[in-house]
Amino acid sequence: MTELSVTADAQRGIDPGRKWIKACFQSAAILLIGLVLGLLVNYLRSEGLPLVADWSMESRLSKLSTVENPIISLDEAAALYATQGAIFIDARTEEFYRDGHIEGARNLPWEEFEDRYQDVMWDISPDALIVVYCDGDVCSLSKDLAEALAGKGYFHVRVLLNGWSLWQAAKLPAATG
Repeated sequence: MTELSVTADAQRGIDPGRKWIKACFQSAAILLIGLVLGLLVNYLRSEGLPLVADWSMESRLSKLSTVENPIISLDEAAALYATQGAIFIDARTEEFYRDGHIEGARNLPWEEFEDRYQDVMWDISPDALIVVYCDGDVCSLSKDLAEALAGKGYFHVRVLLNGWSLWQAAKLPAATG
């Protein structure tokens, strides 16, 4: 504030510190009104957004509409691997795949799905059981790849969460290149 306005406020008996307090209360009141209106509109919507939600990968995978029971445990995946009961597909980039992957797994990077789909999936029957994996607790590449494969008619797709890390930690068969 300028010296002139401070002097004018002082002549009218207005404390400059009280102006800031009043402005803070007004700002808080505006925020509170906005919050209440937002919650009210959300409540009145036919499909309101949940105020509390589970955003874990397991929860997001359970919402895959085209894949029944999409999550597979490491033990189940290892058993399928041992009996050759499933085809394993790595959803990571080619560079990560070359650094290490489940032995015998095919590489179909999610980012290159449309370009590489035919080359990777040409001999796999839509009835085949497929296990897709990526790496890391929050990696969603395998979820995205599972949805894309389901969209192409592969309805027996399972997702091994944090697959590569778990596979390595269990010292299961791996390959590079």
